Amino acid sequence: MEFAIGEKVSLQVPLPYLKTVDNISMLRPPDLVSLDEVGTIIGIRPKNLLEVKFRRGDFLIPAERLKAI
Repeated sequence: MEFAIGEKVSLQVPLPYLKTVDNISMLRPPDLVSLDEVGTIIGIRPKNLLEVKFRRGDFLIPAERLKAI
C-alpha cells in the first residue's frame, strides 16, 4: 500500500519496540503508542519506512505495520 505525507494512520499489530526519528535514533518501549492511536505521516524513507508523528513522539514504522484511517 502506498502512503502519502499528511495521511492519518494507526498500527495494525503491536511492535516489539519503537525507533525514534531523531538523528541518533533511540529504541523506546512499545507501550508509548496504542493500537487505536491515530498518527500522521511526516516523512517517507527508503525501504518502506515511514516517519509517523504520534501523541508521545515521532517514530520510524515499517509501512506493512500500518493501516490508513
